[in-house]
Amino acid sequence: MSSHKGEHQTVPLSVLLKRELANEKIERPEIVSGQANQSKKGEDFTLIKSECQRVLGDGVTTYSVFGILDGHNGAAAAIYTKENLLNNVLSAIPADLNREEWIAALPRALVAGFIKTDKDFQEKGQLSGTTVTFVIIEGFIVTVASVGDSRCILESADGSLYYLSADHRFEDNEEETERVTASGGEVGRLNTGGGTQIGPLRCWPGGLCLSRSIGDLDVGEFIVPVPYVKQVKLSSAGGRLIIASDGVWDALSAEAALECCRGMPPDAAAGQVVKEAVQPKGLRDDTTCVVVDILPAEKTNPPPMPQHKKMTKGVFKVKTIFKRKSTESTSHIGEEYLEPDVVEELVEEGSAMLSERFDTKYPLCNMFKLFTCAVCQVEMKPGEGISIHAGGSCNTRNSRPWDGPFLCVTCQEKREAMEGKNHSGNGRYSSGSE
Repeated sequence: MSSHKGEHQTVPLSVLLKRELANEKIERPEIVSGQANQSKKGEDFTLIKSECQRVLGDGVTTYSVFGILDGHNGAAAAIYTKENLLNNVLSAIPADLNREEWIAALPRALVAGFIKTDKDFQEKGQLSGTTVTFVIIEGFIVTVASVGDSRCILESADGSLYYLSADHRFEDNEEETERVTASGGEVGRLNTGGGTQIGPLRCWPGGLCLSRSIGDLDVGEFIVPVPYVKQVKLSSAGGRLIIASDGVWDALSAEAALECCRGMPPDAAAGQVVKEAVQPKGLRDDTTCVVVDILPAEKTNPPPMPQHKKMTKGVFKVKTIFKRKSTESTSHIGEEYLEPDVVEELVEEGSAMLSERFDTKYPLCNMFKLFTCAVCQVEMKPGEGISIHAGGSCNTRNSRPWDGPFLCVTCQEKREAMEGKNHSGNGRYSSGSE
């Protein structure tokens, strides 16, 4: 699903972080979350870690992690991903990075972590799969990685709506259909005989409705675990995230989900979203929602209540809920509270090609460990690794095959299978029904 950015301008991450440093200290928001679920198959799972710690110089900084994992053909892939994905992402980030480098490394590390999780799970020989929407919040910077059709939306403090995830259903994504068919898969509807075709578009073998997932060994490796990644920076006014499985989004629009829980704290809001999604037709699928409020840091004087804004091109405006009401007069509010309620886009990447996703303007020594596979982190002897640029597109920023980052032999084989250069998938048919 495409993002709605209106006319906001992209600002380099280094510029945004320097602005924070210029204000003498980095103010950290208050993160408050709630979740709700109604289960039919028992294949939806959530991941909530609100106080993760990372050593930074001579101090400790915190970040938060939230995820929705919607399994299919069993719960094994969702459970395995919940238990291993975060560690796989963190292991792809060198330990000695400063804050700017750590945030800048997240998009590449998320790609590596998703692929490693998929690769390790497939080696277990189990056939289940899972969608994943994975959110990391560091200060006011939100990074979202997603495969499948669970979604994450953001309402900024001024009422702007942003889509922070992609939808990888074949029915809604022509580019992914073309990629999979070019890689050796066949996309079509279920044939019931006599030329009659029913249901949504699916990939054969396997019958999966999604072009990206973790697991799904029996579908073919052109169904890739490479996530769409979007990274944005909120203003200090904060915002609200709604992360939910397709049981919610099949019933509610993003606007309806936000509106039905307006003014509620996260726990009650998540419950209301699930109730609204299930109520019209009953419980037809696992229906799970996580609501996260990113609230402004407590100050001596409260911020002013925002003014209602009109709709602008590409952005749906709704009444805000994030700033707390106050009985104090706004005439006492200082200039520091007049920061525009905007969302700055830092990164948006959706390609399934690793040569494009691991390309970076940052020094490779800061982004990838020397003589270590960029995906699985296995140590390699000099000369053993295969450059991510070998045989890749000449359109990448750095297409010289002798330059890193590098992959080990098994991760290179995984990459070639995902790009349709060999057919390592088992090709077994199943009743995959996501």
